[in-house]
Amino acid sequence: MRAIRLVTGFVTVGAWTMASRVLGFVRDILMAAFLGAGPVAEAFLVAFALPNMFRRFFAEGAFNMAFVPMFSKRYEGGEDAEGFAREAFSGLGTVLIAFTLAAQLAMPLLVLAMAGGFAADERLGLATAFGRIAFPYILFISLAALLSGVLNATGRFAAAAAAPILLNLTFIAAMLLADALGWPVGDALAWAVPLAGIAQLALVWTAAARAGVRIVPARPRLTPEMKRLAAVAFPAMLAGGVMQINLIVGRQVASFFDGAIAWLAYADRLYQLPLGVVGIAIGVVLLPDLSRKLRAEDTAGGRHSFNRAAEFALALTLPSAVALIVIPGPLVSVLFERGRFDGGDAAATALAVAVYGAGLPAFVLHKVLQPLFFAREDTKSPFRYAVWALGVNALVAVALAPVIGFSAAALGTTVAGWAMVFQLWHGSRPMGTAVDLDARFRARIGRIAAAAGLMGVVLIVLARALGPAFDTPGWRYAALAALVGAGILSYFAIGARIGAFRAADFRAALRR
Repeated sequence: MRAIRLVTGFVTVGAWTMASRVLGFVRDILMAAFLGAGPVAEAFLVAFALPNMFRRFFAEGAFNMAFVPMFSKRYEGGEDAEGFAREAFSGLGTVLIAFTLAAQLAMPLLVLAMAGGFAADERLGLATAFGRIAFPYILFISLAALLSGVLNATGRFAAAAAAPILLNLTFIAAMLLADALGWPVGDALAWAVPLAGIAQLALVWTAAARAGVRIVPARPRLTPEMKRLAAVAFPAMLAGGVMQINLIVGRQVASFFDGAIAWLAYADRLYQLPLGVVGIAIGVVLLPDLSRKLRAEDTAGGRHSFNRAAEFALALTLPSAVALIVIPGPLVSVLFERGRFDGGDAAATALAVAVYGAGLPAFVLHKVLQPLFFAREDTKSPFRYAVWALGVNALVAVALAPVIGFSAAALGTTVAGWAMVFQLWHGSRPMGTAVDLDARFRARIGRIAAAAGLMGVVLIVLARALGPAFDTPGWRYAALAALVGAGILSYFAIGARIGAFRAADFRAALRR
């Protein structure tokens, strides 16, 4: 029953995240068609990356990792969790307003810190203008993330998981409206960013109020609880900052290759689909679940939750990684190659997709392993590990860029991802039996890998057979659908046959 309840949470978050990622594909397909990989596209992508990067400091990547366990324990213990959330909301909002105002003044420097290659051309001015319009998004999305943490801690996952859909819908509407009315598409996208943030905040605030947690801003106070929250959050913010520097390293390398920032962004969209559906779902559900079990001193329950999360993650991630590695060309060509996004752009993006695919299991395992530390309010260890991963990323990306070009940025991210997993796993060993791999996990993991590998063979053979269809208008979509469908069917058929998983595990969760 515990496994079904946990997987039900994963499925709820994953289903809404899947809907958001599908709309994200539509968004990026339109962006590729309207802007291609040109200067306006690269300028907007860097401008939009700025609030998204800093939200990892102030929201789900750092602040929430400290806030959720503390809120969960108060909520379970009846210790005025709503008051704690109200104080955190007011304090975070105050800091973010001041930070947003400062960022407006420093925007050109922030852009150059993200993409030094912009200094010599028109992209700097475009990215600065777009960044000033888009940056207030950090205020709305960070407060929305805090409210999402409140909802997740109370066992309500749907509204928080659905909120990103509003961002993609707003982007899609902005591009279509701009195209119809003759407005600059880049400007329309920039203005869509803060509007989407307001919509997301309104959605989760309403959902939290309906759940009985009404957060009304008040004068911020530095209470003992807020001091404790800041003390726990600060190392997590540093760890989040190190991880974001990893991304900056990649963008800096890419900014010196024309079109590379856009290629990496479109490749990121493909590997973020399984990462979002599986990894984010697991991270969102597992952290409050582990926090509750630790409070109850339920070591066996914590071990069970950890093992089922790892098993569920790898059962869905390994086949996705194999697919990204063996068929990146058809995926990118059919999804993005149109309008101003040509065959050369598609080939470069496909290379990045394959490299990111090799790191996908690592990126998802982060989401499984990090809650082991955050649930214990240990945010210092992940920070130390992140610093080492940063060094690995910088070494690979910078050293190999003159040799293999822009793909060194993707390779650095992938290698650093695996370095982070190794450190998290090694660091979790002193936690005792709560992180031991149980008999079910050990029995299934090899079979999951075998099923994914055999699926890869099926995809390679079928992709070669369908090769001409991918270049034929009207047939290319059917060919890709057939390829993806064959991969899914072969994986689950092989996996069920060799005992990698049981169909009943998924059916039970879906029925709930």
